[in-house]
Formats: sequence, C-alpha cells, structure tokens
Amino acid sequence: MSKRKITRRDFVAVGAGAAAAGLVGAGSAGAVDAAPTSRVVLIRRQEVLGPAGQPDPEILHEMLNQAVAALFEEDPATAWRRIVSPSDVVGIKSNVWKYLPTPPALEDAILSEVVRAGVKPGNVAVDDRGVLSNPVFKRATAIINTRPLRTHDWSGLGTSIKNLIMFVPRPQDYHGDACASLGAIWHLPQLEGKVRLNVLVMLTPQFHSTGPHSFSPAHVWPYGGLIVGVDPVAVDATGARIIEAKRKLYFGDNRPISPPPHHIEIAGDRYGLGVSDPDRINLVRLGSMEDALI
Repeated sequence: MSKRKITRRDFVAVGAGAAAAGLVGAGSAGAVDAAPTSRVVLIRRQEVLGPAGQPDPEILHEMLNQAVAALFEEDPATAWRRIVSPSDVVGIKSNVWKYLPTPPALEDAILSEVVRAGVKPGNVAVDDRGVLSNPVFKRATAIINTRPLRTHDWSGLGTSIKNLIMFVPRPQDYHGDACASLGAIWHLPQLEGKVRLNVLVMLTPQFHSTGPHSFSPAHVWPYGGLIVGVDPVAVDATGARIIEAKRKLYFGDNRPISPPPHHIEIAGDRYGLGVSDPDRINLVRLGSMEDALI
C-alpha cells in the first residue's frame, strides 16, 4: 500500500459509519475547509472495580451503554442500532493477553447488545488470535474493537489501532519503527470501513513496563474507565494523554513513553484513520472526573 498524506475528503470517507452518525465533521459551522473533529466519550465509575480489581459485570455493562448513548446522543437501544443492523455479521475483536485481557464481562456486554440490536446469535463472535480462521470473522460486515490500554515494548502503547494486528498472517512485518505502519492494516479488504466502534478499556491500565510482554502489578492502577469512540486515533490519543499524565505523576518528572507511540499520530496523518490533536477531539466526560488526568 502506498503511503500518502490524508485529505479532508479521505478522512470523511474513512469509517462510513462515523460519517453517517455525525461523529466526524467540520470544526465550526459553515467552515467548509475546517479541520474535521471527532467525538470521544470517557466514562469513569470507581465502584466498577471490586477489591481484587475485577469488574462488576452489571456496572460495566451500564458504563458501556451510557458511553455508547452519549457518543451517538441517543438512548442506548437506538445507539446500538446505529452501530449494527440485523443484516450484519459482527466480529468482536478482543484481546486475550493473559496479564491484562479484555474483561469477559465486557465481551459479554457487547455481544448481548449486538444481539439485542437484531443481529442473529450465529452471526456474532468474539475472538482475538483466531480471527483469520474464525468463520464469523471471515464473513464479517462489522467489527467492534475492544482491548485494555497498556505500555508495549514494540509500539510504545498497546492501542485500539494495534489491536487489529492479528488480522495479518505475519504481525512481525508491522513491528518496524515502533509499529509505525499499523494504520495500514485498517485498509485491508477484510477491515476497510468495517470497524464500527472502539472500546478502549481503562479499568486498570498499565502505564510502565520494560521488555517484551512485560507486566508489572506495581505499574497498573484502578482508573475505572472506558474510552469509547468511532475514531480509533482519537480514542487512542486520549488514552495516551492519560498514560503520559500518570507517568509524570508517578515518576515525578516527564518520562516519555518508550518507544514513542507515534503509530497513533501516523495512523491519522498517513492512513486517514482519524485525528490525534486534542483540540480536534470533542471529549465527553461522564462519571467521576477526580484524578482523571485529562
């Protein structure tokens, strides 16, 4: 795939669901050439986490629906019907990394809302490492993308953008330059225009690690949040700002994420997946914002 700068026409075309939903648009009324903006929802509820850090399924489901409703400015049922329709075949792309996986309760909540929106149970599946062979994903017309945010030795951060790397047979081909080309994956035929929603899990994010596949219980904290949006760049850029603020608070000085997670900005600038500039992100805040770090 050729690498090119994104135009405003390209940006609006990427993710047809976002444009149809009105989640991307001009920065000000009547400004035809204004830079497009994206709507992102951050929701936090500290009571979602139990004493051992495990999420309460009912509260987590409520948070998901509240965020989706706020994102589309609809009631939850109507909002989900704008994400998927009864004719869709839906793959829920999860993440099974053993130390910090997508919570099964969140997978269940997404699946139940997809079915409630009219998708046949046989036309929806949850998977991570088996997406290339999963028969539902092979037929998928819509993807819902969800994973926890964490620091990562190759890409700086494990993000919504990076979560689709399992759709390629050789993920290592995208590891160069701190995974700068991850955005190209989103333009593969099996994914182009199909990702309807990104749910970045911020329940107990990891803000520091060293080495491949590194997990440190000392460097996760009970943030109790979700970041939800159609634009994966805006979602990930918002999460990255929170991680950067937590690192500064924890270490007492500016401690840049290493390697730098520049795949987020590049996904917007080079591959047209969205916006990373905070001034172009309409961040909707729900719930407790004490110590939100943003």
